[in-house]
Amino acid sequence: MKGQKILIVEDEKKISRFLELELKYEGYEVETAYDGREGLEKGISEDIDLIILDLMLPKLSGIEVCRRLRNHTEVPIIMLTAKDDVSDKVLGLDIGADDYMTKPFAIEELLARIRVNIKKSPKNNTEDENNNLLKYKDLVLFKDNYRVEYNDEEIELTKKEFELLEYLMMNKNIVLSRDKILENVWGYDYFGETNLIDVYVRYLRSKIDQKYNVDIIKTVRGVGYIIRD
Repeated sequence: MKGQKILIVEDEKKISRFLELELKYEGYEVETAYDGREGLEKGISEDIDLIILDLMLPKLSGIEVCRRLRNHTEVPIIMLTAKDDVSDKVLGLDIGADDYMTKPFAIEELLARIRVNIKKSPKNNTEDENNNLLKYKDLVLFKDNYRVEYNDEEIELTKKEFELLEYLMMNKNIVLSRDKILENVWGYDYFGETNLIDVYVRYLRSKIDQKYNVDIIKTVRGVGYIIRD
């Protein structure tokens, strides 16, 4: 939650202030806007993680704000409405709102919906979106083009070095035996010596651990290797 910023677009200042205090108490950063035009401008120009958007706003309606925001950003939007009208809810969802709540509402339910929508946000799920990226601290592995970077500096690896590192990163916090690594990286039909794994781990350590003075690939004596948080 640290660093996550929520924009409240609500013209009723008592409600806006109440939401602002509750969200700050929960640890969120909060921005406020009291009309549609100001909300649209802040929603586009600032780094926002979620928008709470009232339906009935001066200068620009919540529906129109939502419609225009969707031309610029995929930030989650929770719409608030005093109308318990199905057509308003359907319209809001159709033009891109992620969720809605009807006033009056329980703050606990709103907080729960905020957590769910932020978690589902594309901004916070880039790794799962295309299942392409593995990350451990400053070490990043891009599966689709066999590229590895440490602190934005590319590391040259052979195909087998890459596959070994990928297997270790995919199984982070699991101790992997030499036999298990052989089976999954070299193949079930490989009948060579298991010390081959030690050789390739040394290659990786020379290119990553030793070069950047880090301790990423750890040895578990008598068992195998692990990348551990």
